[in-house]
Amino acid sequence: MKTICCSLLAASFLVCCGQSPAVKPIVKVQDTTLLAQVITRPKSLNPGEFKLYNNTSRHFFDSLFSHGFNGGLVVAHKGIIVYERYSGFKDPRRHKDSINSHTAFHLASVSKTFTAMAILKLWEEGKLDIHDDISKYLTGFPPGITIKNLLSQRSGLRNYVHFMDQSGWDKRKYLTNADLLAYITQHHSEVIYTAAGHHFEYSNTNYAFLALIIEKVSGETYDEYLNKTFFLPLQMQDTYVYSIKDTAIATHSYKMNGRMYPMEYLDMVYGDKNVYSTPDDMLKWDAALRGGIMFKQSTLDSAYAPYSLEKRGKRNYGFGWRMIVYPDGKKLIYHNGWWHGNRTVFIRMMEENATIIALCNNDNRRVYAAKKLCDVFGNYQQSRENYDEPENDPEGRGGEKR
Repeated sequence: MKTICCSLLAASFLVCCGQSPAVKPIVKVQDTTLLAQVITRPKSLNPGEFKLYNNTSRHFFDSLFSHGFNGGLVVAHKGIIVYERYSGFKDPRRHKDSINSHTAFHLASVSKTFTAMAILKLWEEGKLDIHDDISKYLTGFPPGITIKNLLSQRSGLRNYVHFMDQSGWDKRKYLTNADLLAYITQHHSEVIYTAAGHHFEYSNTNYAFLALIIEKVSGETYDEYLNKTFFLPLQMQDTYVYSIKDTAIATHSYKMNGRMYPMEYLDMVYGDKNVYSTPDDMLKWDAALRGGIMFKQSTLDSAYAPYSLEKRGKRNYGFGWRMIVYPDGKKLIYHNGWWHGNRTVFIRMMEENATIIALCNNDNRRVYAAKKLCDVFGNYQQSRENYDEPENDPEGRGGEKR
């Protein structure tokens, strides 16, 4: 792989030799929409700056995916897309249906960013308190775990993708969030492995229950609430919450050898996963979280605060956001995803107002190395990290190591 430094040199040379291509705006909308309010961007970047980021990104990803890429990529700076790439097919086995900017991918655990921010929106509106015990909202749930514990992955609840395998559940039947709640209320001694708040342990169970709390408090389904609160106001026209009725239209998931992942009994649980979206729509989501209109700054500060402080290290977790916290206080905010062959990356450099989004559906582990490109925008020391191993696999089947 070419290093970031080599890419920078190559890009710098190209800056001097060419003209900047036309800048692609994120979206054209009426000024009356929420999207127009939250996205404030310059009409253009400095041509040299644009060319630098464009060519560096292109050289980097060409090297990273030298054997091909089946998905969508977007790199943006100050709201301007400086690099965009769509390649491969919705069905990579048959080379059928080319991937384009409207191809929605399963976000896997990146879906948690929507679940967390939906809870925080209800908190802002005074409809819940994150310090409440969740037994206040989920009847029959054992007391002692708060909404904040769920958000920060400190609930002490085991990951359902593990314990349901051993539960005796009929795997010919899809598990639902309600089924999961019913199982835990009856078997909580098996599912709660430690007292809440003692330490961080990544568990998809937390976000499945947060989705149920959203439904209880809002009086709407999870899908309806996200559509009304986020997707429609932000004109995220290719974003939706998956349900069985979407099977015919949803982008399928594949293994690296081209074999399709079959549907399985865990595929209907939502909140921890099951939001489908595109890089362009995710860039709108990023802009909405930066604009200071959709959320109060104090709410965003809470979301991006580190809550796992009992173990030394830069890696941490906020409310639905992973982060790398540097000694000087600088933060890299992100979330990865993995479910079957869907591997996803959503990286947000807050100080530089830069974003990297990479989505694929053919189990390409190299998407996680997209963090190395952060060093082009700021001093994030990611070029030293080893991303050859799939750091995000624990978010599905394995044990989470933070």
